[in-house]
Amino acid sequence: MNHFVGVHGGASASKKIVIVSGFTFFLFIIYQLFFFLNIPSRIPGLGIVRPTVLLFLILAVLLIAQRDKIAHKFNQPIFKVFSAFLIVLIVTLPFVTYPGSVLRTNLQIFIKAIVFLYFCALILDTEKRLKISLFIFVACQVFRVLEPLFLNITTGYWGSSTYMGSGEFANRLSGAPADVINPNELGFVIVTAIPFLHYFLLQRGWIIKLFYLGLLAILLYALILTMSRGAFLALIVVGWFVFKESKRKFMLIVFIVIGIIAALSVMNDVQRDRYLSLFSSESKQSASAEGRINGMIKEFELGLKRPIFGFGLGTTAEAKYNTFGRRQASHTMYGELLIEVGIVGMYFFMRFIIAIRRQLKEGIVSAETCSDFYKTLFKICNVVFWMFVVYSINYWGLSQYYWYNLAGIVIAASILMNMNKIKESNA
Repeated sequence: MNHFVGVHGGASASKKIVIVSGFTFFLFIIYQLFFFLNIPSRIPGLGIVRPTVLLFLILAVLLIAQRDKIAHKFNQPIFKVFSAFLIVLIVTLPFVTYPGSVLRTNLQIFIKAIVFLYFCALILDTEKRLKISLFIFVACQVFRVLEPLFLNITTGYWGSSTYMGSGEFANRLSGAPADVINPNELGFVIVTAIPFLHYFLLQRGWIIKLFYLGLLAILLYALILTMSRGAFLALIVVGWFVFKESKRKFMLIVFIVIGIIAALSVMNDVQRDRYLSLFSSESKQSASAEGRINGMIKEFELGLKRPIFGFGLGTTAEAKYNTFGRRQASHTMYGELLIEVGIVGMYFFMRFIIAIRRQLKEGIVSAETCSDFYKTLFKICNVVFWMFVVYSINYWGLSQYYWYNLAGIVIAASILMNMNKIKESNA
């Protein structure tokens, strides 16, 4: 089966290409399931063979063997900018503080994250494959929320807690025992899934609409239990885009008011106080919010100790331990960038973020003359992009999958949309 793809930017030239094998696509779907659901930890003994790494290696070999089918995609601006970032990482490796840690441990984690850029962009080469992959991605995120929530309701499971002072702790919902994500990460999973569910399901029939509203209520209840203030701020970003684009703003305001009242009614005093600490200095937990801000400031100060090339990829915790005497993960991606890759690497990574934004803007404009699927998808990606920008203030991201997954989806959707336009013009 042959497809046609135009040059990026909508040029009239076209090139005949062949899609990658169905087996390659199948293995990518399996890779998604293994990665997001942490399948190896759920099946005793499976982790010994490291199936996720094995799948990655097989997929990489398959793509190399089919390089003639995918080579043209590397002309995409996002790929070019990200390639420049990778070159900077390689060239500057001898000059970072902890190159040994980068090579021994952190490089593998980074590769597991960035492969989503390549796999999504190179393998999702038909509209059907893109839709299937998106469905698997969203379904996995929803499952990752429903599983610990079900355990919480049925067995009292929480998974984490936060220190309240005076020797007291408050429970916070985190990922299920097989899913090693903390409460903030679970909140991030929730807020990432909501735009996909909202825009794809709300435009369908009433039964699907009711299903979405019920699922949304469950997800928001789980978000309350995480007590993740960063995820709550990210939800506000999503809500703003939904409100701005809504044609029924008054009805939406009514739903929001009802939602706020319902949320406050199911919160206990600790949960209510934690969320209010975002807006009130009189809240009991306002000190922890101030502590988070001070922690971010310290991260930038730490980054300025090695401002040019940084401490090395994935070495934020190590740099903190050797400077402050304790290992603690980064609380902001922007501080993490400065710490790990310095000003030089940070410049090139931010160019990567900007390239995603530019291709998104082009896609939104171009999608106006395409099917509803691409209009909706680019609208979702735009909301998710800005949510990521805001949430990255409170969340690490350089060696996390989410920016790379978004970039891969944007590339795949852009190519497929331009391909459809060329096919229609040639018909």
